Amino acid sequence: MNDCCSKVSRRDLLTVGSVLTGGIVASALVGPKVLASGGATAAKVGAAMPAATPQEALQRLKTGNERFVAGKSLAPRREMTRLTETATGQNPFAAFLSCADSRVPVEILFDEGFGDLFVCRVAGNAATPEEIGSLEFGTAVLGAKVLVVMGHTAGGAVKATLENAKVPGSIDAVLGAIRPAMKSVKDPKAPTAMSDATIANVRLQTDRLTKSPVISGLIKEKKLAVTGAVYDIATGRINWLDKVAS
Repeated sequence: MNDCCSKVSRRDLLTVGSVLTGGIVASALVGPKVLASGGATAAKVGAAMPAATPQEALQRLKTGNERFVAGKSLAPRREMTRLTETATGQNPFAAFLSCADSRVPVEILFDEGFGDLFVCRVAGNAATPEEIGSLEFGTAVLGAKVLVVMGHTAGGAVKATLENAKVPGSIDAVLGAIRPAMKSVKDPKAPTAMSDATIANVRLQTDRLTKSPVISGLIKEKKLAVTGAVYDIATGRINWLDKVAS
């Protein structure tokens, strides 16, 4: 974490949030009422009550992915009525640091819709200062109850880093954020090397996020859970890692 990020307090974030959203943070509190009351369209697709605790939020994600894998997605809150409802504010129950890979559409994988997830997508799901700051905002200001660092199988950024590939332009800056994770991979040519590297990278980025004073403060107050996961692009299934900071 660089010095500028470590000096930002949660109070500062709340102040910035109210300015950036023009008061939308306060109006976002209507989110639970919208979901609870459902409405004709929402009721038709099984509108869910907002998650009250980190554990409930995590379970909601797991249940949504189970529906997706089983081919029973509800595709909730994706209609124009929901778009209109969220135009005045947002109340995401979960936040994600995910890869920018086009095969990893987070809302679809967890069977969620507009306003449900606060997602930062960047190649290699790397926790750079910009992503950390964004996720501090998503959790401390917008109130997400769970923060998931999600890698995926067959990731190009992880593969290039593992193989120490030569890349053009600024791509090496992305690989540089992943490179420390490769130290735990004993044999880069082993059959399990990519799997090991992917998991190691998720844990590295999770560790970086939990060192944020803002995020660690929320964890200590039991307002936030942080966990890692790996998405299997061949099956659609989310494989959750065992460590959950909460």
